[in-house]
Amino acid sequence: MSSSETSGSFDETAAEHGFSLGAEVVTRRSGYEHHGIYAGNGMVIHYAGFAKSLHRGPIEEVTLAQFAGGYGVTMRQHAAARFIGMEAVRRARSRLGEDRYRLLTNNCEHFVSWCLFGEARSSQVRACLVHPGVALDAIKGLLKAYVSAERRRRASAFANSGLNTSLAM
Repeated sequence: MSSSETSGSFDETAAEHGFSLGAEVVTRRSGYEHHGIYAGNGMVIHYAGFAKSLHRGPIEEVTLAQFAGGYGVTMRQHAAARFIGMEAVRRARSRLGEDRYRLLTNNCEHFVSWCLFGEARSSQVRACLVHPGVALDAIKGLLKAYVSAERRRRASAFANSGLNTSLAM
């Protein structure tokens, strides 16, 4: 499967970086990659999975900045994609709200592959099964992401509780 990659900064409009409707967008995280479908107008459809906490999340449409989560974003165009452009976006939107995330059998990469090729597959899962060291790095990355998300959630809850207290006075 050949692909061309273009880096993009999520703080500017996706069009300025050549993000194409229905293209795969990827953020490289610590030990793994997170995948989504570019839906246009700065929006991405992705399987939230464990991106926010240890509680799995559904397929959702979010801003490019939310999808990136502070990481760089890369676009991948696949010459062999069976579904392209708006057709890939329609396929992605048809599953919005689905909440059947499974790390090894139904993750964000499986979702994107299904949107583009009609077949759910994950090269990351395959690499983890073949190379235990890759799996260990991915697990470390997922735990690191969880700890970061949990810290952000607690800081936000603390900030909001202080705000509520000051408003009550």
